[in-house]
Amino acid sequence: MEHVQNHFMQGIKDGVPIGLGYISVSFTFGMMAVSQGMPLEVAVLISLTNLTSAGQFSGLALIMAQGSYIELALSQFIINLRYALMSLSLSQKVDRKMTTAQRAIVSYGVTDEIFALASSTYERVGKKYMYGLIAFPMACWTLGTFIGGAASTLLPESIRSALSIAIYGMFLAIIIPPAEKFRSVRIVLILSIIMSCIFSLLQDILPISSGFVIIICTVAASGFGAYFFPVEEVSS
Repeated sequence: MEHVQNHFMQGIKDGVPIGLGYISVSFTFGMMAVSQGMPLEVAVLISLTNLTSAGQFSGLALIMAQGSYIELALSQFIINLRYALMSLSLSQKVDRKMTTAQRAIVSYGVTDEIFALASSTYERVGKKYMYGLIAFPMACWTLGTFIGGAASTLLPESIRSALSIAIYGMFLAIIIPPAEKFRSVRIVLILSIIMSCIFSLLQDILPISSGFVIIICTVAASGFGAYFFPVEEVSS
């Protein structure tokens, strides 16, 4: 008989480190959103219903630039496509007794960190454990957005300007370590930077909105990497 981890409080306990890490990033999102004119309640609602850092920041930029719905939808689809793949993988690891509705609820809270923990910790995970694992990070992500948005109206301009670059520091912290380790990541990263710079320099000649620039660079760079640096399958 296979073991199924299905304790709600154990899920809460395992989700605490993830949630605490989410507060700082969502704080930055809330601060940036409100400082750029978005109502606080709207920023909080976005965090409550999305739970995606890169998607929310890119979406915020498009919203503030008055981008089209097509740009917003396509960019979110491409940036967040990995969550669909994670959910498919996680579906093979959850309790077989979990219903479709329960699986749909769990899919709402699938993030990189939650997926990694749920996939590696136990043989199979049940609905109660997953609900607990998702609950605390979700609350922290939403709370951090609220605190950041509320603080943006109270902090002096110098501090707001300094904090506004926090997201760029976070992205650098994500991409630099793998770029140092893997040649393929370095090449794909450099290619995407070059393409972005070219679109910026040709903006007067070839006016393309920032949303479609993100889409083109993402698809082209990732396609290049997938073609020239495929991941080799290890046969069992």
